[in-house]
Amino acid sequence: MITLKEISKKIGGRTLFENVTATFSSGNRYGLTGPNGSGKSTLLKVIMKMEEPTSGTVTLPHRVGFLKQNIEAFREEKVLDVVIMGNQRLWDALKERDQLYLEEMTDEIGIRLGELEEVIAEENGYEAEAEAEALLTGMGIPPKVQQEKMETLPTDMQFRVLLVQALFGNPDALLLDEPTNHLDMESIGWLEEFLHKYTGTLVVISHDRHFLNAITTHIADIDYETLIIYPGNYDDMFAAKTSVRERAESENKTKEKKIAQLKEFVARFGAGTRASQVQSRVREIERLEPMELKKSNIQRPYIRFYPPEKPSGQVVFKAEGISKAYDGNKVITGFSYEALKGDKIGVIGNNGRGKTTLLKMLAQVVPQDQGDLEVGHQVQIGYFPQNHAEIIDKKTNMTAFEWLKKRKEGVYDQDIRSVLGKMLFGGDDAFKPVSHLSGGETARLIIAGMMLCNYNVLIMDEPNNHLDLEAVSALAWALQDYKGTVIVASHDRDLINRSASKIIAFEEKGIRSFTGTLDEYLSVHSKK
Repeated sequence: MITLKEISKKIGGRTLFENVTATFSSGNRYGLTGPNGSGKSTLLKVIMKMEEPTSGTVTLPHRVGFLKQNIEAFREEKVLDVVIMGNQRLWDALKERDQLYLEEMTDEIGIRLGELEEVIAEENGYEAEAEAEALLTGMGIPPKVQQEKMETLPTDMQFRVLLVQALFGNPDALLLDEPTNHLDMESIGWLEEFLHKYTGTLVVISHDRHFLNAITTHIADIDYETLIIYPGNYDDMFAAKTSVRERAESENKTKEKKIAQLKEFVARFGAGTRASQVQSRVREIERLEPMELKKSNIQRPYIRFYPPEKPSGQVVFKAEGISKAYDGNKVITGFSYEALKGDKIGVIGNNGRGKTTLLKMLAQVVPQDQGDLEVGHQVQIGYFPQNHAEIIDKKTNMTAFEWLKKRKEGVYDQDIRSVLGKMLFGGDDAFKPVSHLSGGETARLIIAGMMLCNYNVLIMDEPNNHLDLEAVSALAWALQDYKGTVIVASHDRDLINRSASKIIAFEEKGIRSFTGTLDEYLSVHSKK
């Protein structure tokens, strides 16, 4: 159990949350929600006592698993050791025991070794390596690399090791900040199953709506400068929260209308002979005073990709036997596919199998090594890269406004301001230097550029990364409504399910195309 008592946190002059008192109970799985900048990650750090609250106290159970992000600190360590470090008491005991065995045996050392063996037994240390190996394998990290140093692994796999470190040793509580960020769908499925079996207290931040809906029993939502806990999953919370707000706003409007009528009566007869009736209505006005509703910090961007100025031809892309290799390592071999005007294609598959490479070839960013790739008549491509730095150079002094102005020749300033406003760059934020933009702001700026340019083909590689739930939901709706052609790669099941009616799946044995939604593909795939 985790207990917060009158926790407040202010940064500068801004209040994130104030006088929060809450209990996260054992056996419950809490999704911590709120838009980017609302203080979700800050609250986790306050709970972990990595950051001081402005006021209040936190009570934690004996051992807490926490998802770290500092892969640099573990570069020289063996993968298996990094996982076992998740139980600091066990790791310290193992290290001290190994060191003592290198020294000449004395009575004092013998006694200390006995004490250490007791600690190791209490922490289930004799099963530690087997447990760590099983967790790593489940997370898609093969046994052959588990004895290697962390620095030999790709970056996304190193982050997976840190996730396994948090899960290791059955901690009393688990705090996970965006655990699905570096996972493919297969690994996300494994994590969902693991968390369903977990019996401690779970608090998780995620922008993946499907993941939150699948695992949570409660939602702890940061809004109105406080924390409100709702029973159920994310969709349950959103429905309840919207209903409560709408009801409160409706009641206030009714009160305001009644007060206006009463004030009119008081104004007409205040100086007359109906003094008792006037006083009665004055008291009624005081009683009906509308409830002051705090402003919600939820802001949903308004994403719309407007109809293309020039429609493409019927065949948008025609790939015949295209292949691509890097340093002799074949990523895509002999792929053939025909994308038609209006297709909504979701690209899925485990990391490292070539999804990004395919999208880059289709976007004309990299050439294929072999085969033919024909781009259709009047095709105009808007490309959202997984690595934002490919199109936004953060080393320049360019502002968000200036970056957008360069995207479309002859565009009017008011059109730029309009699209920036829709993507939540209001007021002076429109002139924020791109070098100062957060990951979420950078993603929204790239989408703003795609909205401005009226492309007839959109190619998007993990556009949901760094976006909050509200923005991902708005993006899914926009792609669904868009009249052009969409090719989007993502591990976000909800985004793919809502925006794609065809699937390109990078499977273990090759690339397969499928006509239908992601759920339909998974239903067929799971039966094979």
